[in-house]
Amino acid sequence: MKIPGKVFVITGAGSGMGREMALQIIARGGKVAGLDIHLAALEETAQLSGARAENFLSIEADISDLTQVNAVPEKVLQHFGQVDGLINNAGIIQPFVKVNELTLDLVKRVMDVNFFGLVYLTKAFLPYFLERPEAHVVNISSMGGFLPVPGQSIYGASKAAVKLFTEGLYAELKDTKVKVSTVFPGAIATNITANSGVDMRAMEGKSSGMTSLPAKEAAAIILAGMEADRFHILVGSDSTFLYYLSRLAPEYATNFIAKKMKALLG
Repeated sequence: MKIPGKVFVITGAGSGMGREMALQIIARGGKVAGLDIHLAALEETAQLSGARAENFLSIEADISDLTQVNAVPEKVLQHFGQVDGLINNAGIIQPFVKVNELTLDLVKRVMDVNFFGLVYLTKAFLPYFLERPEAHVVNISSMGGFLPVPGQSIYGASKAAVKLFTEGLYAELKDTKVKVSTVFPGAIATNITANSGVDMRAMEGKSSGMTSLPAKEAAAIILAGMEADRFHILVGSDSTFLYYLSRLAPEYATNFIAKKMKALLG
């Protein structure tokens, strides 16, 4: 689905890839309803869109709250009169610790935001998309959604759930005009750690050795993949390499990433 003239809902639009996708869509003649838990961050995104700020709608919402999510479609339709696409981008990571050290409250929070929030929004907007001449759902999984990352096992589980949910949705909608894409970003330079409330002071001086792709470049890759109606969108050379390696030699790939992450886990 091409961008000009279309209205997109983007979660996590107050920073990182969500902000970059919003700005790029607006620059290319689209409109965006941006969702974020931080209203001030959304207002900054609107300011960054410059003369086209009227094409960005700020909606403060916690996507893990079903009541708040169900109120979003009406706000978008009242403001723009239509809705054509949903980019489920918002997500949080867990602290870089082993499963044995995680509290169940943290486990639930990661699943609520990364998986259930995405499902809530998909369910909220899908009836409207089925009435449009064309529409697109883009769900952001992760490299950790197809490859286990030690220290991020629950995060990875949430993103694996996103992967299979999105692929199932694709299969269900393949004979309709609603397209569905799953995105697998590798290491991206965003502030997801701070937004997740993860204290990284214990990680200072440690590194996995992976190079992060700028959020602006990642956003451009995702939007190009959406416009090409791609089933899977791989973002970054690390994601591409490990995507194929994990299919060809899953045990080797698991041991490879475990070695990379060893320095972060200590």
